[in-house]
Amino acid sequence: MQDTTELDFNGQEAIGLGPLTYEAQRGMFVHPTYAVTPQHEPLGILDAWLWAREKKEESGKRGGPKESLRWIEGYERIAEMAPDMPSTRLVYVADREADLMALMERADALGNPADWLVRSSHNRSLPEGDKLWERATCGQAVGEIEFPMAARQGVKARMVHQRLWLQRVQLPASKGKSVAATCLVAREFDAPAGVKPIEWRLLTNRAATTLDEAAELIEWYRARWEIEILFNVLKNGCQVEELQLGTIERLERALALFLVVAWRVAHLMRMGRTCPDLDAHLLFDPDEIRAAYLLTKTPRAEQPKLNEVLRLIARRGGFLARKSDGKPGVETIWKGLTHVRIAAETLRLLRDEGGDGSYI
Repeated sequence: MQDTTELDFNGQEAIGLGPLTYEAQRGMFVHPTYAVTPQHEPLGILDAWLWAREKKEESGKRGGPKESLRWIEGYERIAEMAPDMPSTRLVYVADREADLMALMERADALGNPADWLVRSSHNRSLPEGDKLWERATCGQAVGEIEFPMAARQGVKARMVHQRLWLQRVQLPASKGKSVAATCLVAREFDAPAGVKPIEWRLLTNRAATTLDEAAELIEWYRARWEIEILFNVLKNGCQVEELQLGTIERLERALALFLVVAWRVAHLMRMGRTCPDLDAHLLFDPDEIRAAYLLTKTPRAEQPKLNEVLRLIARRGGFLARKSDGKPGVETIWKGLTHVRIAAETLRLLRDEGGDGSYI
């Protein structure tokens, strides 16, 4: 999956920065390709576009590479992987900004080695004269689904109920050609009072006619939230917008590292939920595990499990670990990891200083 976030370095004098959404702001953009499983487990960063915009000319135009190319190049990188992974289905997932005919045409020209699923932002005119979104919902819904939506800032957790419509269409392309696509509309019903119902309009190359096939597409799209978690850790956990490195080239090198750090935090959170009984030593070194037990004054388990150690780390980050508190999120994990890493390094230094182990 792909998405873009902007990094605001306003007030800093780093060479090479450019305007952001507001022309007076200075910063740069980050556009990673993030590998995630259908179970929402992040596998890592595959690729990343890092760039700064040029200032607008007097005419109002902006120089530099066309920014929409990042979506097409992102698909091409995924397509290049497909021949080496014949037993794996690769799906390119992106939000509204990727609703580009140039992307769909490129995928079609390559033979769709990877499926694509994007959120529709254009109510396109169809060859028959009607509009895409109206065509998609003119018939009977294929069925209904429900899924839990986690709490977010200013939004309470709730169950979402949606009706789904599917329609196979031919989208007009360049030079009189067309691209075959399936339009999926997912419309929430019975939303709580005062809450805006969730409606998603999605486009994909895959043919889908049944409720199960539509539900699978929705699950793929819901996994896109993982890249928002990545950006949250990158900005608020790693605090990359506080970096003062002088040039955009130095910032780019630092961001390459911090993207991996942000992925690790997100990966730990998901692994703790999907594989709670894994041996903690697979993801933490012995000093980190020992530090987590020492800092929380908890008797050490003979065979510590991943979820147990992760909850101890999160407790140092503010997680209360009550039965009603659910599972730790990325914020308490990254805060707790800061304490645990310092304690683990202290244990190593004391052991090295002691020589014979008398300090520990």
